[in-house]
Amino acid sequence: MQLSTRLGYADGFRKAVERAVELEERGVNYVWVSEAYGFDAVTRLGYLAARTKRMQIGAAILNIYSRTPAALAQTAAGLDEISEGRAILGLGASGPQVIEGFHGVLYDKPVQRTREIMDICRMIWRREVVEYHGKAYTLPLPPENGTGLGKPLKILTHPVRDRVPIYLASMGDRSVELTAEAAEGWLPIFFLPERADHIWGGPLRRGFAKRAESLGPLEILAGGALAIGEGLEHMRDLERPHLALYIGGMGARSKNFYNELACRYGFEREAAEIQDLYLSGRKKEAEAIVPQALLDGLSLVGPASWVQERIAAYREAGVTLLDVHPIGPDPLGDVERVKKWIS
Repeated sequence: MQLSTRLGYADGFRKAVERAVELEERGVNYVWVSEAYGFDAVTRLGYLAARTKRMQIGAAILNIYSRTPAALAQTAAGLDEISEGRAILGLGASGPQVIEGFHGVLYDKPVQRTREIMDICRMIWRREVVEYHGKAYTLPLPPENGTGLGKPLKILTHPVRDRVPIYLASMGDRSVELTAEAAEGWLPIFFLPERADHIWGGPLRRGFAKRAESLGPLEILAGGALAIGEGLEHMRDLERPHLALYIGGMGARSKNFYNELACRYGFEREAAEIQDLYLSGRKKEAEAIVPQALLDGLSLVGPASWVQERIAAYREAGVTLLDVHPIGPDPLGDVERVKKWIS
């Protein structure tokens, strides 16, 4: 098991990078940059690449719709060059509210598109001439859909690696199966280790049955807020706004992937109430009814023995990259302690 951390959407990125540099010195192995519909992740990853030396740096995540497959491949190859082989391409479908609302692009065929993007990116990194005939993408563009002047090309420059790792942020059965079959890593959200096999075990096993040996084992990233010490349990409540936003306010009432996940975890009544309250503008009330069991299960906040038990649960569930967000009074010391426990 290795250590990971992530930088969020908010302003103050340079300060966050200073903390990332400190965490690198304490043994954190991976750092991730979010995008959603805030600042782009790629610009900030470039800055992060220049400030760090050993950390793997990953996008968590770039959506599969707003950049072409070739642009994604170019971006990953460029980051890989300036980071000297430390880049990870994190991909995900996002949701129709962001893709159609913010980007103005049709949200369709998310699993098929993801598979084909992975194929095309890997062709480009291998410096193959790109001719691809898929259900979502055809390269070059067929004459009837354009000028007819499109030409099969290979990337002009030479990528540092012919295979940049691809991690997928997936939740649904088909997308999780694809992750286990064809990706180097998995970026699940709100991962409860005790319930993970019940929710995702079937799709993972189906995907693993088709997985090429050359991919190696699937890396799985999960974790939560970190604070080690007696009497810190109240800090788990700091995640209430975050969980209420996702369960109650993300997407639409008729289509909210995170609300559906909470239901699958067994919190159907609470998920419905959180959504009703959040969408009616009663956000504080929504936050107040986020289940304590969910808050506890998703955090690494509490006495040392309790945090060690949570780490053991993540390990037992197959997590290989423990993702920590230090929030306690001694954040760097907490990271050093966890690093020793997982080594």
